Amino acid sequence: MSGCYPLTSTDRNFQGRSYECMSDCSDMSNYLSRCHSCRVESGCFMVYDRPNFMGNQYFMRRGEYADYMSMMGMRDCIRSCRMIPMHRGQFRMRIYERENFGGQMYELMDDCDNIMDRYRMSDCMSCHVMDGHWLMYEQPHYRGRMMYLRPGEYRSFRDMGMGGMRFMSMRRIMDM
Repeated sequence: MSGCYPLTSTDRNFQGRSYECMSDCSDMSNYLSRCHSCRVESGCFMVYDRPNFMGNQYFMRRGEYADYMSMMGMRDCIRSCRMIPMHRGQFRMRIYERENFGGQMYELMDDCDNIMDRYRMSDCMSCHVMDGHWLMYEQPHYRGRMMYLRPGEYRSFRDMGMGGMRFMSMRRIMDM
């Protein structure tokens, strides 16, 4: 089969019932009661531990994830997933120290492994993604919980349900 999709299974090691998802799926429970393994045939996906693209987010690229729960530290099974379109061209994102695009502003065109070291910026609370798709991480060096950002304005991470998280590193999602 061609295209971008994860093949998901109810049990670890691809056992039990399976479901092929070829686009965004806001509620996997319509197809599977639980999902504990995943195979991404091509492309990249964000998977979420709650329906409607909510909760903790995990990035998956082409590969097999026979027991991603223990591998990624995921506490629950996949409840929804979003396909990430591959972007070709320039990447641009403006990050802001405060909500509603307030405080210091810096424009990124490449990965930043530590905003404190690079910009002396202790917090990032809003951003505007102009080009490309990005992952933001709560810790330096692309560690900890993450959030997927596609082009658009993000005025308040707190209002998006990310209250209490401080984003300290950012990475472009590129075709690898």
